[in-house]
Parts: sequence; structure tokens; C-alpha cells
Amino acid sequence: MAKFNFKKGDMVEIIAGDDKGTKATVLAVMPKKNKVIVEGCKVAKKAVKPTEENTKGGHINKEMPIDVSNVRKVEA
Repeated sequence: MAKFNFKKGDMVEIIAGDDKGTKATVLAVMPKKNKVIVEGCKVAKKAVKPTEENTKGGHINKEMPIDVSNVRKVEA
């Protein structure tokens, strides 16, 4: 498990991948998997079954984890 200096709420810039150059905040940090979830980056559509809360079901947009090596901390 690598140590890195990201915390929830930090401002970061994506330095690789489809969202390269995007600046956003960190929503979650997963040190054991060496990944972070960044707001609005690497968004995937997820199918959801109907439930009592969501009677129609359908699709939702969900942020997926990004490897720490593809993220750089920036000053706010």
C-alpha cells in the first residue's frame, strides 16, 4: 500500500486519460486500491433496477475510481 497525500475535498488536476486537464475536487480516497474518485471525471452510466425509492429504475451517472498516478494536486 503506497502512501499519498490526497484527502477528501482537495483540488486536483487529471493529468492522463479522457478527462486530461480537468480540475475538480476529490470525493473519496481508496489507499488500499491506490485510487481516488474525482467529481465529474470518468463518469459511467450504471443500470439501476426499480426500487421503492426509484420506481422506474433506469440509468444513473456514477464517478468511477482513477489511479493516483493520473492525478496531480493543485493549489485552490
